[in-house]
Amino acid sequence: MFTDRFKYGSLSLLAVTAVGAPAHVVGQSTGLVTASEEYATEARELAARPAIVSAMELIADLDGWSLERLIELTEIPAPPFLEEMRGRRFAELLTENGADSVWTDAVGNVIGLRRGRTGERTIGFGGHLDTVFPEGTDVTVRQSGDTLWAPGIGDDTRGLVLVLTVLRAMEETGIETDDDVIFVGVVGEEGLGDLRGMKELFSPTADAPDVWIEVDGGNLVRLVTMGLGSVRYRVTVTGPGGHSWGAFGLANPAHALSRAVGFFQDVADTLTRAGPRTSYNVGRIGGGTSVNSIPFESWMEVDMRSVSPESLGRIERAFLAAVDRGLAAENALRRDGPALTVDKDKIGDRPSGEGDPSSPLVQRALATTAIFGVEGVLSRSSTDSNIPISLGVPAVTIGRGGAGGAGHAPEEYWVNRDAHLAIQRALMLVVAEAGLAGPIS
Repeated sequence: MFTDRFKYGSLSLLAVTAVGAPAHVVGQSTGLVTASEEYATEARELAARPAIVSAMELIADLDGWSLERLIELTEIPAPPFLEEMRGRRFAELLTENGADSVWTDAVGNVIGLRRGRTGERTIGFGGHLDTVFPEGTDVTVRQSGDTLWAPGIGDDTRGLVLVLTVLRAMEETGIETDDDVIFVGVVGEEGLGDLRGMKELFSPTADAPDVWIEVDGGNLVRLVTMGLGSVRYRVTVTGPGGHSWGAFGLANPAHALSRAVGFFQDVADTLTRAGPRTSYNVGRIGGGTSVNSIPFESWMEVDMRSVSPESLGRIERAFLAAVDRGLAAENALRRDGPALTVDKDKIGDRPSGEGDPSSPLVQRALATTAIFGVEGVLSRSSTDSNIPISLGVPAVTIGRGGAGGAGHAPEEYWVNRDAHLAIQRALMLVVAEAGLAGPIS
């Protein structure tokens, strides 16, 4: 029934017997997780449905169209907080390819609704619009054979293309679902965007989806069901400033920061030696006007991460205490002038959490991945899925497919190597979760 285009390695979709093969769980104590026979059977039966077979064939045929959209969207810059231009084109493509209605929410998320037969639930399916690269970055795509080079071509422009291709395949093959599906281009995933798009989508006043399927990252294997939490601060110490000789004796903001870093590291080193994996990093330090001037302002940006909300809270409190201690120590040494002041601005807050491996969504992710002869691995990362996972909403981040590297670097590249398989897997997962509607009697 299936052609070679729907094979992973040497295994055809219907010949795969590893649907129930175990998946390793990273950073979780539950050990091996398998797709239950219920969901394994569901996936096999879904793969054999005529509408799904037709959609799989179409996805393979749309390979050229998908590549054209990848180049087009990559060459529309989408720096952090400046995703609007790419979002407008994404909205047009949602409309052109079958969304029943398309809108942009208060923070810039672009949402396309494809109505289901009953609409009892809403399945969220998206990728993020933004890239890490600043305004003015050359995003021209260079191509050699099946390899494409450009900043942001993989992360996460390919994810957007996957979302669009699934929508087009569902529309052109007449696939109807029981539940509504929203196809979303999400803003603010990268850096100081701080998941603002997802925070809006799942805010208390929003009509949030019942489950979330995110496209981000690499191959078919990795299924992100655990969120890596992080907090980020920009600390600014301010003083009168003055000449290094003539005003000597004034409290020095740079010295206060250096003391704070030392105090913080002494405690943080102890906190991160044992227990749940936790990290800390002073990533940027700046301030001052010249080597012979006492700075009137010095600042630093700090990143802390942990798999555990409790551990993240402990190291955050240790950091804030160290800043206060460093400020007090420097102020105690001043011989003249006013005391230093400090602003502690939280510029990032990504919650952690762990999804339930036995939830229908995770089980379906494992089962539909296994249809392609691949053993899915449940893993932890920082993605848009952090938000729903932390709220107890079923969520999984799946890979964009193909191969690539140099992510977040100007020489980022992506290779079109069996990339249609990831789109096919995504379609199966979305339809399995939304329910393939039966014929109208």
